Amino acid sequence: MTAFLIDLDGTLYKGRQRIEGAAAFLGMLDKKEIPYLLVTNNSTRSPVQVAGHLSDMGIRVQPERIYTTAMASVKYLQEHAPGSRVYCIGEEGLRLSLTEAGFELTEERPDYVVQGLDRHLTYDKLAVAVQSIQSGARYLLTNPDHLLPTDGGFIPGAGSISALICKASGAVPVVIGKPSPIIMNFALEKLGTPAQETWAVGDNVVTDIGGGIAAGCRTALVLTGLATAGNVKEQIAASGNEPDYISQDLLQLWEHIVSL
Repeated sequence: MTAFLIDLDGTLYKGRQRIEGAAAFLGMLDKKEIPYLLVTNNSTRSPVQVAGHLSDMGIRVQPERIYTTAMASVKYLQEHAPGSRVYCIGEEGLRLSLTEAGFELTEERPDYVVQGLDRHLTYDKLAVAVQSIQSGARYLLTNPDHLLPTDGGFIPGAGSISALICKASGAVPVVIGKPSPIIMNFALEKLGTPAQETWAVGDNVVTDIGGGIAAGCRTALVLTGLATAGNVKEQIAASGNEPDYISQDLLQLWEHIVSL
């Protein structure tokens, strides 16, 4: 059996623009009843919100098919630190995931600082995070992406925020999102397929391909986001991550998979 863990940003869409072939690729997976999850390092939205965003672009996916780094972060805390008090730097998707799982959000003596992308970041938030870590709180980072693709180009991601916190606090966070195998292993567990029979698909050589390699998956790089035909050789050389297959887009990947 073949299964897929598929990235979102830069693989299925950029901002509010659907990438050509994305809907058709998922449609073929559904038609063939091939297991898959959409695995995203973006912690800002819930699965329902992600599904709505996809639907607005003509990509029909059930929320149950979506696995976010916010969900993986909560699962990690549930397994390693149940009942923890959490200081959260992040948006609705992360905060909602934490509170629905029963974690108390607080600025006063938290056990964990959990940080994701926050487009309403303030200096005061950063100060609380650094002071909490200096006082003994552990630091959990949803994902290390320095850049996030949008309609208007790339903007700073959660990893860029983390760089400041790490520099100021001296802390090294537990990283949940790709290229960490943590989110990939959680996704494989949810999907119920062995890593060696599962393709990790994405546009980012460092996170998507690196995460797939770390989890023992086969990997496919699509040249529709961060990686392009013009920079792919440089990105592979710089990262040291060699994908099993490189395709122009998802439809070319489908043709390759069918031919195997």
